[in-house]
This record gives sequence, structure tokens and C-alpha cells, in this order.
Amino acid sequence: GGRYVKVWDVLKGGQLLVSLKNHHKTVTCLCLNSSGQRLLSGSLDRHVKIYSTTSYKVVHSFNYATSILSLALSPEDETIVVGMTNGVLNVKHRKPEEKNENSQKKRQPAYRTYVKGRSYMPKQEDFCVSKPVKRVLRKYDKLLRSFQSSKALDAVLEPPIMLHTPEVTVAVMQELHRRGTLRSALAGRDEKQVNLLLTFVARRVIEPRFTPVLVIVADMITDIYQPVVGQSAIVDKQFLKLQQAIGKEIDYQEELLEVLGMMDTLFATFTKKGDMCLEENKSNGVTEIIETNRNY
Repeated sequence: GGRYVKVWDVLKGGQLLVSLKNHHKTVTCLCLNSSGQRLLSGSLDRHVKIYSTTSYKVVHSFNYATSILSLALSPEDETIVVGMTNGVLNVKHRKPEEKNENSQKKRQPAYRTYVKGRSYMPKQEDFCVSKPVKRVLRKYDKLLRSFQSSKALDAVLEPPIMLHTPEVTVAVMQELHRRGTLRSALAGRDEKQVNLLLTFVARRVIEPRFTPVLVIVADMITDIYQPVVGQSAIVDKQFLKLQQAIGKEIDYQEELLEVLGMMDTLFATFTKKGDMCLEENKSNGVTEIIETNRNY
């Protein structure tokens, strides 16, 4: 009716399902495709609208030169025929999908393209350009570049890294301390993570190459988690192990200092005796005899 296309349900007593208002002028013709899933409408506004019969929304549209009086589809929906007011019968064909698939297959490169040049041996006058090796960053390096301090510390506290490459873990801790974010990375951890941290620090703090950094880490851990001491037996046990390890190291250092003091005394005694022997030899004339022998 007019410029509207209305769909009625006859089985429900003539109930109006939908009213389509997509044309600007009078609708002159309608058509369904072979499956009934598409509804086509032609109008005097020079447009052919294609609707989906499930949602009644426009899925496609055709534009013609003059007003449309009639339209029809071929049985296989490959051809649409439109009759217009200027006496022209317009016929459009849809390209089959198989041709598109064949064209895509033809565009793919042949196998010889991939293996081209593999068996070529360079000559002496050829200049070989090596392919640049892309540097792959480790997980903790990526996290450090994105300033995710806590996650970077978690990445180096994994058992394979802590056991086999502890220098990597200490290096990340040192870098976080240099940035001033080590304290925030150590804070806010649960019982399992604190236990892992204290286990690593207690085991590696006695190594001279790690001691300067791990002493700072141990000091920060003690300051941060001192209020919760006594709430977890596992964490308390690790704190005791750390205390015992540092206490043993201090005892060893004191014993070494005592030994160094004894050795300094012995070296000083040997030096004095050597000077006295040289003076006696000079007074007895031994120095003159040695010099005459050297002249000969």
C-alpha cells in the first residue's frame, strides 16, 4: 500500500507482523527468492531493496536509472530482471562462488617460490648479506621495560631461575633498587611468596657476590613484614633461618679477622728479622764479597 510494504500473518487471523518504510515513493512490485529467505521490493524511487525474512532488515540495495515497474528472479537466484518506465529491461547476473575460489587459489604462490635459491652456492665475488638476528627479550626484561616491578620480581623468583641462574634474580633486585621501586615490589605479598623470598635470601646472602644486594633486600623484608611476625609459622621459620645464616657469617668474619691479625704480626716479625740479618752481613763484609763475585 503506497510506499509501505506490510507483512500479514493469515494463520493468526490477519495479524500485522511488520511494516517496512524503506522506500520514498510507491512500491510497484515484490518478489521472493527460491528459499524464501529474501524479499525483494521495487519502487518508483529507482531502488530495489532486499530484506531478510527473519529480521525484515535491509541486507542489500540496487539503484537503477529510472522508476521500476516490475522485477523477477531466476529459479536458482542467479539472475535478477527489472523492468523500468523508460522501456528498458535490465538483467543482472551473479558471479558463481567457484570462480572466486579458483582465482584465490591462482593468486597463491607456487611451491617453487618457497624453495627458490635454497640450493644456490655463493661465488667468490658474491657479497653475502646475513639476515639480522632479532633479539628476543626475556619475560622479566619485558616487564621491566613496561615498569611492572612486582611482576618482574615474580618472574625471576620462579624455581628454574632461582636455582640455576641466581645472578639473574639478584640483578633484577639490584635494578629495582636502582629505580627506587624495590620496596613496593616486595610489599603486598602473601605467605607463600614471602616464604619463597626468604628462602632465596637466606640461601644466597652468604655468597660474597650477592651479599651487598641481598643485605638490602633482607633489611627491607624485615621492615615491611615485621608487624605480621608470629602470625605464620612458615614465615617465622624462614626468618630464623635468615638470622642463623647471618649469625654464622658474622662469626666466620670475626674468626677471619683474628687470623688476619695473627698473620700481620708474623709478617711484621719476619720483616724485622730480615732487616737485622742484612745489617749484620754488611758489617761482616759479605756484601763486598758478593759484589766482587758478580764482577767476575
